[in-house]
Amino acid sequence: MKFAICNETFQDWPLERGFAFARECGYTGIEIAPFTLAKYAYEISPQRRQELRRQIEAADLETVGLHWLLAKTEGFYLTTPDAAVRAKTAEYLAELARLCRDLNGRVLVLGSPLQRNLLPGVSHEEGMKHAADVLRLVVPTLEEQDVVLAVEPLGPQEGDFLNTAELGVQLIRMIDSPQVRLHLDVKAMSTESKPIPQIIRENASLMEHFHANDPNRLGPGMGEVDFVPIFAALREVNYQGWVSVEVFDYSPGPERLARESFENMQRTLAQLQAG
Repeated sequence: MKFAICNETFQDWPLERGFAFARECGYTGIEIAPFTLAKYAYEISPQRRQELRRQIEAADLETVGLHWLLAKTEGFYLTTPDAAVRAKTAEYLAELARLCRDLNGRVLVLGSPLQRNLLPGVSHEEGMKHAADVLRLVVPTLEEQDVVLAVEPLGPQEGDFLNTAELGVQLIRMIDSPQVRLHLDVKAMSTESKPIPQIIRENASLMEHFHANDPNRLGPGMGEVDFVPIFAALREVNYQGWVSVEVFDYSPGPERLARESFENMQRTLAQLQAG
């Protein structure tokens, strides 16, 4: 396991300050929310992309990839019956794949519930077909850029599309590409009827990326979820990817969120080793 943190955790800090503090805490990776760079990826020039990559590398961090892919944008939608909007959405996801590669990242985490929740009159089955249509259009660019798009199931409090890992896998199977895989998130998995370690074990072969957080919207170890069996399951399936801290309640402040989350995860590893 490698540990990263999502850069929006640092809120209004200058990007370089957030990168440096993440490394100071012990993280070796940074995951980028595109809206922290510009409203649209198209607005980020090649020169700015090179500069960001240098800043990340100067902080001795690796770029994990991008998440919150469609957040704060307009005109894109994953499950719409409008073919023109689907095509536009695919084009934008392809641009995000290019941005990801320009920053030396590898994974695109597709959550963005507000751009995928089912529209009136659209069934879940229809939404799956529309989403699959979009993602199939993106696959050639994913292949060209050597980037993986990781489908993220989200709990029902976030929306009504892809609420379980099983549905995420169903969508992935519809696309049938090694460039489209699964992302798992502790907060989201906490809403499922299955225990989180079971979900990890059942989906190990498709799992590309992992978010560590708590249903209370804070970081790992800052709520009621016991991460010992979760990390034990990740080790059992030989997960070699990133564990990224993603929080949604920023009230404790960036310093506490980043530092305590990392310390809690290290304490969990120590418990596993001791056991």
